[in-house]
Amino acid sequence: MLTYEQALKAILDNCQPLSSEIVTLANSLRRVIASPIKASFDLPQFNNSAVDGFGVLVEDLIGATPEKPVSLTVIGEMTAGAASSASSKSTRINRGQCIRILTGAPVPGDVEAVVMKEACQKLEAGQKLDAGQKQDCQAETIAVSTSTRIGENIRLQGEEIEAGATVLQPGTLINPPVLGLIATLGISELLVYRTPRVAVIATGDELIEPGQPLAEGQIYNSNSYALVAALNALGVTEVQRFHAKDNREETTKVLQEALSYGDIVISAGGVSVGEYDFIKDVCEEQGVETIFWRIAIKPGKPVYFGVNRSSMQNKLVFGLPGNPVSALVTFNLFVKPAIARLQGGTVSRKHFQAKVARNLKKKA
Repeated sequence: MLTYEQALKAILDNCQPLSSEIVTLANSLRRVIASPIKASFDLPQFNNSAVDGFGVLVEDLIGATPEKPVSLTVIGEMTAGAASSASSKSTRINRGQCIRILTGAPVPGDVEAVVMKEACQKLEAGQKLDAGQKQDCQAETIAVSTSTRIGENIRLQGEEIEAGATVLQPGTLINPPVLGLIATLGISELLVYRTPRVAVIATGDELIEPGQPLAEGQIYNSNSYALVAALNALGVTEVQRFHAKDNREETTKVLQEALSYGDIVISAGGVSVGEYDFIKDVCEEQGVETIFWRIAIKPGKPVYFGVNRSSMQNKLVFGLPGNPVSALVTFNLFVKPAIARLQGGTVSRKHFQAKVARNLKKKA
């Protein structure tokens, strides 16, 4: 029997990324990028303020402290959405002056730094500074209680991403932050790997659908619902459920239909050594090459994996145990990595150590 590592390698060696397709940005979540995504412009596109505050000349605030604030005259305002080219030409500041700037607003070329609003206080007409001098507040005046340095709180053009730079490589999984970044670049459509179509087969005469009354000896068909949910959680939505009775003819018919539909076929049950476990034999009759059957793991020993090579794209067949826990455990161990590889993604495995809290006994 193969070890887990050997079995997983055998599966991944038979997985090649599916073809690619163009999808809209709104429909790209959990898909995998198939071609490099590049920036068509600098990000930020212009020098802008990282905070709400006031654009100043650094020299004006040398030595400014809460005990010795410096007064500056406000001569204008820049808001987010203002044209950066117009602002640099129309707004100039001289010594003793400043300009109110909101977060994201363009920073005029004369501004050397932006002081946060929290360090500034508006002065009313006749209000005294600590020096005891009255301020002429016909124009708006502020008292600044901190010094600053060149470039403080200014996001420079292109400091995050330069035009032409490759931002995202093929194989990147699109999660919410990645999707937001793509939107920031102004991209509305992109090339991604196709998501596999999956056929899920539940086997057994005893299975009936939830909602129906149970007769003696019957159980509800939980495996197919759990496996479909596991697929949906991975972003795989093109899924069909099948049910095969415990006879060779129906198993053959259902498997043919499943192979016709899916890039992946998953059966739950029918892969052990029982009199009515037909999956492995019927797969081989239908041209599926058996890669392995039975693995040295528990739960999950009777797992089957085969490949149908009759089409341009290999079709993968997984025979999982019928026990509900074993079915989901082996789905995560074997099917999930295969889906990641088919979608052009990377197969990552997390390793950690744990300490057993009590003695364990194992049969020889």
